[in-house]
Amino acid sequence: MSNRTTIPSSFAQKDCDRVAGLFAQIATRTADTQGVSRPAYSEIETETINFLIDFARKNGLEVEFDAAANALFSLPEDRDAEKYVLVGSHADSVPNGGNFDGLAGILAGLICLVRAREEGRKFARPVKVIALRGEESAWYGPCYIGSKALFGLLGANELGALHKGDQRPLSAHMADSGIDMKPVKAGQKLFDPSRLLAYVEVHIEQGPLLVNKDLPVANVSGIRGNIRHKAITCIGEAGHSGAVPRAYRRDPVLAMADLFTRLDDDWDTILQKGDDLVLTSGVVGTDPQKHAIARIPDSISFSLDVRSQDVETLDSMRDLLRAHMRIVERNRKIRFEMDDELSVAPALCDADIVAGISAAMRRLGYEDYVMPSGAGHDAAVFANNGVPTGMIFIRNRNGSHNPHEAMEMDDFMAASSVLYDYLTFDDGAA
Repeated sequence: MSNRTTIPSSFAQKDCDRVAGLFAQIATRTADTQGVSRPAYSEIETETINFLIDFARKNGLEVEFDAAANALFSLPEDRDAEKYVLVGSHADSVPNGGNFDGLAGILAGLICLVRAREEGRKFARPVKVIALRGEESAWYGPCYIGSKALFGLLGANELGALHKGDQRPLSAHMADSGIDMKPVKAGQKLFDPSRLLAYVEVHIEQGPLLVNKDLPVANVSGIRGNIRHKAITCIGEAGHSGAVPRAYRRDPVLAMADLFTRLDDDWDTILQKGDDLVLTSGVVGTDPQKHAIARIPDSISFSLDVRSQDVETLDSMRDLLRAHMRIVERNRKIRFEMDDELSVAPALCDADIVAGISAAMRRLGYEDYVMPSGAGHDAAVFANNGVPTGMIFIRNRNGSHNPHEAMEMDDFMAASSVLYDYLTFDDGAA
């Protein structure tokens, strides 16, 4: 890659080689027709975590599981710490996704533990690294499942969400992974959040800012919240494509297009006002059992994902969605059926942690660049439930949630160096 700004990490080349080998082995173990697929609460996800456990134990680290079947790694002396800093990310991926989304955060934490173990270093505060299950929404619809389970936040609708493949509910897959579902279904916390001094997540950037700014790492200020619908259905009336005049049509496809044109206009207006918003419909389709080129479909279903850093903007978009639906229903003589909304509130990173990460970046000679996260992360769940939270982004080309993620190892080691410096520097927090 040309014209890239890099600064040597504080890790040795052997550390870089060791982590590169782990990335490569996991990519091979979880390869799909394109990229990798590590389905949430699947045998593949479990095997990936077991592979990490084997690496950890070979390198003298302690391993334990929490009640949500997430794996926890630590130095032997920190295993029984009353309070600790939690570092990590998720082990699952989207279907045919990239190898670095989620996994980079776990390996960054693990290589910091291994380095401290080999150098006989002690962190400023005890540290544990977590490999979370089930962050991606691609498999069931709900997102942040592993972290929500810890906080007792999985409701009946989420637990009843059906897997996109086998159509079994999330609760069944979680039970298959060895989780006692009784406290989960009761909404009980599965751990004591007061034991967490902080949660810090390293993650690839899933947009183009760091590439365009030619920066290897960034400090995250906050995370967009979202409102989501897995499937909204627009119901019209079937007919022959050549025999029904426009005035008599109840076409759900054109009605959906009308709705999205209105929402797109709202998006543009909100951005012009200086507010934050992104809007996506990633799943759209008519019934494959009935659709045909010469048939006006009787229905079409689509997903909706609305994200913003501002709660009021999300609330406004929710109201606008319903208002536009009523207008389109009246004008085009169709009707919309909505599934239950899934939502996550926007999250702000902790000011002290942001400052601490910035200080680590400056000590290592990196530009102290702070940016918001457009994508969602488990960090949002921790932040919105009272845990001081921070994030470190890694430069990554070609976006994410696709097989073409292109994080480079020198950028990964730069982010790991920032994390290690933050965890070991005694700023008085201990």
